[in-house]
Order: sequence, then C-alpha cells, then structure tokens
Amino acid sequence: MEEIDVPPYFLCPISLEIMKDPVIVPTGITYDRESIEKWLFAGKKNTCPVTKQELSADCDLTPNHTLRRLIQSWCTMNASYGIERIPTPKPPMNKTQIAKLIKDAKSPQLKIKCLQKLRSIASESETNKRVMEAAGAVEFLASIVMTINTLEQVSDDGVEVLTRAISEALGMLYNLQVSEAGLKSLIGKNGEFIETLLRVMQNGNYESRAYAVLLLKSMIEVAEPMRIISLRTEFFIELVQGLKDQISQQASKAVLQLLVQLCPWGRNKVKAVEAGAVSVLIERLLDCSERRTCEMVLMLLDMLCGCAEGRAEFLKHGAGLAIVSKKILRVSQMASDRAVRILLSISKFSATPIVLQEMLQLGVVAKLCLTLQVDCGEKVREKAKEILKLHARAWKSCSCLPNNLL
Repeated sequence: MEEIDVPPYFLCPISLEIMKDPVIVPTGITYDRESIEKWLFAGKKNTCPVTKQELSADCDLTPNHTLRRLIQSWCTMNASYGIERIPTPKPPMNKTQIAKLIKDAKSPQLKIKCLQKLRSIASESETNKRVMEAAGAVEFLASIVMTINTLEQVSDDGVEVLTRAISEALGMLYNLQVSEAGLKSLIGKNGEFIETLLRVMQNGNYESRAYAVLLLKSMIEVAEPMRIISLRTEFFIELVQGLKDQISQQASKAVLQLLVQLCPWGRNKVKAVEAGAVSVLIERLLDCSERRTCEMVLMLLDMLCGCAEGRAEFLKHGAGLAIVSKKILRVSQMASDRAVRILLSISKFSATPIVLQEMLQLGVVAKLCLTLQVDCGEKVREKAKEILKLHARAWKSCSCLPNNLL
C-alpha cells in the first residue's frame, strides 16, 4: 500500500496514532479519549502529558467534534489507500442512567441482568467506569457480594443464581479499578467487607476466590496500619490455602504480594507461620522457575525466618535448606541476597550441631564458599563470609573452606 502523509494534528500526542474520539482536556490540548483515559485512570497520572499542568481525576473531557469530522472526512477521501472511516463514537453514560439501572435491580434475576448491563457499560470506556463509581455502583456491587453471608437462608433454587451474582459482582468490582477513596469506603470502619471476602475465600468457587484475593490486594494497599495489624489468623490461613490451591497464576502472584505487604506489621509474621505459610512457600520454591516469583517467595521466607516460629517451621521441612541454597547464584542477585539472608538467620539463631551437620552434608557450605569466589555482589559475599566465620570450626572438614576463616 502506498504511504500517505497523515496531518500531525490528527495524531494523539500520547499514542501517536490517528484519533478515533478526540477530546479536549481543561488545559486546551486534544487527545484521543481512550489514550487520555488510560493515562489518567489506569496509569493514575494527574498531569496533562503535553503541558505538565495538573489535571483532576474527574476533569471534563470535552468532545472535539470539529476535529473528529475533519478526521472522518480525511479517512473517506483516502479510502482508496486502505484507510477505513472512523465511526462516530458512542457518548459516555451519565450518572442518572446508571443510578436508575441500579435502583430497578430488585430481584436476583434483575440483579443478574443489571450486572451484565453494567459490565457492558464498563467495557466501553474508562469514563464510564468513573461515572459508575460516582453513581453508586461500588456500593451496589459490594451489597451483592455481602449476600454470601446469608447464603444458608436461601432455597436450593436461589443458591445457584445468588452464587452466580456474587461471582459476577466480584469480577466487576475488580475490573472497575475502584479509586483509592472508593477502596477505603469499602474497607469501612469495622472491616465488614474484608470479613465478607474472607468468607468468599472459604466457600466460593475458584473464580470468586481469585477475584476476592485480587480485591483484597487493592484494599490492603490503601488500608490504615491498625486495620492491617488487626487481621485475624484465619485471614492468613485462607491466603495460604489460596497459594496452595494455585487458584490462578494472577491470584497466586497477588497472594505473594499481599503477604509481602502484610508480614512486616505487628504479629503478622507469626500469624502467617501459624497459617502454614513456611512449608507452602518451600513447596512453591521447589516447583518455581519464574524469576519474579522465586524472588518474592525468598523475600517472604526471609521475613518469616526473622521470628523463632518461622525458623523452627523452616527447619522442620526436609527440603528447606537444600532448595534455598540451590537458588543462590541461579536466579538473580536479589534472590541470592535473600537466600543468603535466610541462611544467616538460621546460622545466627538456630544453628544446632544437627543443623550445622545437615548444612555441610547438603552442600550448603560448599555453595557459600563458592559465593566468595564469583561476582555475586558485595552484600551477598559479606553475608556468606559471616556465616562461614560463625561456624568455621564445625565445618573445618569441608575442603573448600578458605584457610583464613579457620
């Protein structure tokens, strides 16, 4: 196809593609609606990409009808070159329309239809998602999810419909990419919705459990410290169970990220250990080949080995020392650093004669000696040297141990 020149003012300043739905932001610059919405909402930026002036999250995006007609005319004129005419865009929904849709959904069947309609509306544009949140869609969806607390009171015929509605509502809540203010309102003063999501993780199907985990991750990111500290052990039990069941790749990754966020607070390390996290993480490490997942698992094991309960559980697992040692120098510098930190915690606080002998027999000592000879980063090398110095006498039979450490 013969190349043709596209007028530069037809191109979106962000994507540099021909605009399909040009809109003007308050700074006077025109962008394609989809591109600027992704920038503001999905990307969570608050500035105009061209002028760098601040833009509010709910700023008006005014359709540039003149430019759209020019682009459509240009497309028609160049149809012989394979240029397709851009269709007239569908206008965003307004709050009144969404509010009426929600208000009319009173029976379970009508709620299902309402959810399907809301999903279709949300898929059309980022603006629609923001309008839905402003019209009370988040509260409506949360109320449907919370009906799981009354599931036992529903007849057998109604359970299937309600379960389907709950799963649909959870998916909608996650895909809406609720704002920080919306997430905080979901958490509420008494954390009732968090308890509801815990119930979903206990009794829901795989899809519902996956969405519950992803929602919890978003909510914990904006939660107050006291809310994080006050989480019950049952919460950690369900997170660990979700990791064990491997609900989905995305959900498993979200569980790891959640635990990384939660464990530094209060007694959460101990709660995670009591929930069985250490053995599940070691099992995950045995099967793991993906770099980022390995790093997160080792980071968590490092955190949990920071308490006596965590170290005790780590040493109970027959493969703990071996697999952590194996990951040194094989994944990344960050993974090596975390693995050596775990071994340092064990060496400092839990190094019984049996443990030291096991480290020698499993090749852990040999691996630590190897780190002194290769380029693995100064931090890793120093920690490895510290471990070897601590127990040089117990490991003097190891031929690779440097003489200066004996």
